[in-house]
Amino acid sequence: MSSPITSIDPAEIAKFEAMAAEWWDPRGKFRPLHLMNPVRLDYIATQIAGEFGRDRRDLRPFGGLRVLDIGCGGGLVAEPVARLGADVVGADAAEGNIAVARLHAEGQGLAIDYRATTAEALAAGGERFDVVLALEIVEHVADPTVFIATCRELVRPGGLVILSTLNRTARSFGAAIVGAEWILRWLPRGTHDWSRFITPDELAGMAEGAGLAVADRRGMVFNPLGFGWSLSDRDLSVNYILTARREA
Repeated sequence: MSSPITSIDPAEIAKFEAMAAEWWDPRGKFRPLHLMNPVRLDYIATQIAGEFGRDRRDLRPFGGLRVLDIGCGGGLVAEPVARLGADVVGADAAEGNIAVARLHAEGQGLAIDYRATTAEALAAGGERFDVVLALEIVEHVADPTVFIATCRELVRPGGLVILSTLNRTARSFGAAIVGAEWILRWLPRGTHDWSRFITPDELAGMAEGAGLAVADRRGMVFNPLGFGWSLSDRDLSVNYILTARREA
């Protein structure tokens, strides 16, 4: 009997399992994600509000929406999305990440459904969501095409899949590997494999091949002078984020 198709890469899971205890340390190994979080959350909230006709000025604008954060790590995105009123499922194949996420959410008084599981297992179980978030995970899965097809299966017609990853350019090698891993040592060496980075056109092609319609894509640009991130309509050379819609 053949094994079921899966996008899980055990070596990649082990990397993040080893760092699980540091998820909520803003000066630890996940510092780049803490710095990036306000920008990507603003983008996510804007896309969801626009698609579902929600007013972001409301106290809990995403009430009634079911959101999956696949590859949720310690919950850096799941928690603020839950605070906006969404019913959030946070899933990660690394059990250590889920343990950290659950403990932190309990301390914040947040009811988030965290599960140590995979996208494929959720799809096989018939789970469906209004929004699927897959942030900084596509470059770590064994087969991005299979993974994105599974994300499409997990989202309801009319729902959104939001993906963020790293472009495969000389600039991304310099920023994500030479800068973040070798010089600044924000991340352990080997956290990223540049050959697994995906260009925006490749990612869009995978999404469209899976039956999703690409609705938007933006760059996320780091400013070393201000030590902050901003969205860009034109510069997708390093980090970028893409929104696709399941229309049927």
